[in-house]
Amino acid sequence: MAWAHEHRRGITAAILTLLLGTGITAFGVAPLAPDAADLPRRLIAEEVQPLPIDEQIEALNDHVLELNRNDLTRASDTADTLLTRLGVTDAAAAAFLRQDPLGRLVLQGRPGKMVQATAGELGQLRQLVVRYPAEKDTQFSTHFTRLSITREGESFKVTKEQAPLAARVRLGGGVIHSSLFAATDAARIPDTVATQLAEIFSNEIDFRRDLRRGDRFTVLYEALEADGEPVTWNQAAGRVLAAQFTNNGKTFEAVWYQEPGGKGGYFDFNGQSMRRAFLSSPMEFSRMTSGFAMRFHPIHKTWRRHLGVDYAAPTGTPVRTVGDGVVDFAGVQNGYGNVVYIKHGADRVTVYAHLSRIDVRKGQRVEQGQRIGAVGATGWATGPHLHFEFRERGEQVDPLRVARSSETYTLSPAMRERFLAHAQTLKAQLAVAAAQQQLASAE
Repeated sequence: MAWAHEHRRGITAAILTLLLGTGITAFGVAPLAPDAADLPRRLIAEEVQPLPIDEQIEALNDHVLELNRNDLTRASDTADTLLTRLGVTDAAAAAFLRQDPLGRLVLQGRPGKMVQATAGELGQLRQLVVRYPAEKDTQFSTHFTRLSITREGESFKVTKEQAPLAARVRLGGGVIHSSLFAATDAARIPDTVATQLAEIFSNEIDFRRDLRRGDRFTVLYEALEADGEPVTWNQAAGRVLAAQFTNNGKTFEAVWYQEPGGKGGYFDFNGQSMRRAFLSSPMEFSRMTSGFAMRFHPIHKTWRRHLGVDYAAPTGTPVRTVGDGVVDFAGVQNGYGNVVYIKHGADRVTVYAHLSRIDVRKGQRVEQGQRIGAVGATGWATGPHLHFEFRERGEQVDPLRVARSSETYTLSPAMRERFLAHAQTLKAQLAVAAAQQQLASAE
């Protein structure tokens, strides 16, 4: 031992040399090894003696059985029907859900809460864990509520906490047969991903008029999970990380990238920013009812030139500014009802009319995509919708044309090389999803 301690450096070097030499040799000869199918095979039989039946029964009696079941709450649920569906037969647990202030939260509010029950072999509840959206709007996309009910003897202990959502990267893809949302539903991709796809490619594709049967898409996105379970409520997905969309034979690409200390954005795989000075729409994916053209006016009953764009949406739908600017007017104005004017410099102004509420004030600086109000039916409106105008030097122009021709933001030269390496990694993952999609179509 004394000799080994005295020469430990030499022994260590010799071992490392031996290991490295073995590794290199293995790498060199592995391709020349014989096929495993040609090697001799032997069949070995060995008799196994099971334990006596009595001992097996005794071991099973000592084993504590637990039954676990997951489900979602329904609008018609009562404490008894929910527990029965979960395989729980426990009158005390049902009474607790009906009477305890926190226990009642399981069935209060919107249905669709994720419930997980652990019961004993006789159906007695041991633990009930309920997961549903965070209670604060500011945490809606980052946290969830965890309500835990645990049996302690003849009583129950209940706790409620806000826990962070976890993101797991997923691949998906689909083919357009009727609409984008129908295709994502068929591919089991969350609606929030479809909305983001429409937003990302909105300056290149008009998703209301340009989609063609047979168009394809692949997408890499973050799937949000609560304690390892995919969430079932509205924001079931986080950010789209990369996507490809083939429309009418032309392929568009996008990858999310954020420079250290800066704002993130979408770029094509060559590093060209997809963010323009103006968004194509003041709302997330919605239905245009009147474009920038002649139309039969629903109130005046005459054919008139429509100097803006109307978007149909329910009252309360968020309205956002399409570009950075300063609020020039926020209040009530004749047929526009509640209206907001935003100046964007270079004699450009955008108008947002018929709002049910206004969330900005005159003189306030706003950023692209910031909420400024909500859809309504104030002023001369036959129903809830947003009337949107884009004015240049006082003249109304087509907002979609302005958005598509507006200047783009560029990636700094110092970050371009790092971005390209990142983009190539994501592009390879999208290629895998596209190959899987083609194989599925061939079958």
